[in-house]
Amino acid sequence: MDIDIAKLSTDWAKAEVFSGKMIWLFSIIYIIAAIGFLRLGRTDMAKAFFWPLLTAGVFLIAVGAGLYLANQPRAQQFEQAYRQNPSTFVKQEIERTANSEGQLKLVFRILPAIVIAAALLILFLPGSPNWRAIGITLVITAAFLMVVDSNTDARNTAYHAKLMSLKQ
Repeated sequence: MDIDIAKLSTDWAKAEVFSGKMIWLFSIIYIIAAIGFLRLGRTDMAKAFFWPLLTAGVFLIAVGAGLYLANQPRAQQFEQAYRQNPSTFVKQEIERTANSEGQLKLVFRILPAIVIAAALLILFLPGSPNWRAIGITLVITAAFLMVVDSNTDARNTAYHAKLMSLKQ
């Protein structure tokens, strides 16, 4: 049983590291697209995408780095921490995953609000290429983050439930 919990925790952390890497991949795509629009874009609309996509790409690099840097050490430390004191480890992980559930609920209120605000921006400022590009970039970025966070939420919920079953 000891190895199962350590493996479960390590697998969870590795999945979060993978999410960070996926976010980095998308950040690279955003930055390449930004450069492509700048270099190859012939219309004002195409050129207007440079700064929003570049900014979103840099933002996604930071988000991916946060996921990676927070979870890479965990993947390496979970087994040792569990072996040192299994009950404390499980208790700490239950608290951390419960806290994450609350944070994810907040994220799923904020990201849809960003999508709605960005859609309104596109709707009410259709003649402004810059605002339109900002709105479209915000919609794409928020939607992508909802996809990633949906997977994070599912993993966190399953992991939390397994930990809670050990507590009983």
